[in-house]
Amino acid sequence: MKILVLTWEFPPRIVGGIARHVAELYPELVKLGHDIHLMTVEFGEAPLYEVVEGIHVHRVPVGPSENFFHWVVNMNESMGLHGGKLLLEEGPFDIIHAHDWLVGDAAIALKHTFKVPLIATLHATEFGRYNGLYNDTHRYIAGKERELAFNAWRVIVCTSYMRQEVGRALHTPWAKVDVIYNGIRAEKKKRQYDFDYWRFRQRYAEDGEKIFYYVGRMTYEKGLSVLLAAAPKVIQEMHGYAKLVIIGGGNTDALRRQAWDLGIWDKVFFTGFMPEEDLNRFQTVADCAVFPSLYEPFGIVALESFAARVPVVVSDTGGFPEVVRHTKTGVVTWTNNADSLAWGILEVLKNPDYAQWLVDNAYEELDRRFRWSDLARQTEAVYERVFQERSQTAW
Repeated sequence: MKILVLTWEFPPRIVGGIARHVAELYPELVKLGHDIHLMTVEFGEAPLYEVVEGIHVHRVPVGPSENFFHWVVNMNESMGLHGGKLLLEEGPFDIIHAHDWLVGDAAIALKHTFKVPLIATLHATEFGRYNGLYNDTHRYIAGKERELAFNAWRVIVCTSYMRQEVGRALHTPWAKVDVIYNGIRAEKKKRQYDFDYWRFRQRYAEDGEKIFYYVGRMTYEKGLSVLLAAAPKVIQEMHGYAKLVIIGGGNTDALRRQAWDLGIWDKVFFTGFMPEEDLNRFQTVADCAVFPSLYEPFGIVALESFAARVPVVVSDTGGFPEVVRHTKTGVVTWTNNADSLAWGILEVLKNPDYAQWLVDNAYEELDRRFRWSDLARQTEAVYERVFQERSQTAW
């Protein structure tokens, strides 16, 4: 089957989780015999065309823009133009697969022009991010999401929670939505041993301190203010022998002020962006990963922690409880509740044998539930269903 994939991010352009998702899913579909052409945005020195793990990657130019939404319009015009040329020269294509609303206009135009069925993967919704739609920007994005879902033959989401959310927020019929989990290449997250363990650890904490940490974006929905609010209780219960490390780029001014106001400034380390190699080493020396999100459609950060063999504590928002099984592969706490979060962190830090048991279970879970080769076969089944239905349908 010949598939045209549209995505606004693909390595080396990495903005969020979509880049990793498409970069790891489609090589598995290539192995299953599918011809994958992926259209994305030009970036730095990356070639305009190259073959990556069997994927034909086409990077299109996007002109200068006044703002982000103007840039999205320009991107869709460019994708529509280059996508049309590609469909004419390399066609016929069997499926168009669009990832999120940002590429929706181009995907919908190509669908109607060439009468090729469209599949949409929705990785999140604007309604979910903000627990409602409160301004024109929210409503505009939600409208684009609704338009893409409406035009799609099938909609793929990453958790059963997201299936409910897409139904509620975008009025997409339940029967039109397929749930396929995200996956991970666990072998990329091997624990590091080729470094001076204690010297590296001393960059972040004293020898007697337990390290609990967050890694990710510095946005409201990630619940970092809740983590900081939980930290004093954790530090007190550990008799001062605990250190919170916050990893990631972005504006941390408000979080730093909160740490100061809570009187834990000396027990919180903001690292800023951390290179992948250092992060792998850091996960080897850390004791607990904490993801206290207020909204999380899936939570691939939990899978990355599973693969890195770090025990995880998460909130029970969104898809997290489907990914992390409470008291089996991690500890699940109440969303936006600092006391519950502190309890979960202390369960891990105070009980190293229990923490190791969680780690062992979680690592085994990766192979059972989150292997890309299995998820690719599930995606292939959606493609085949749509292909068969299209073949029996007059456009």
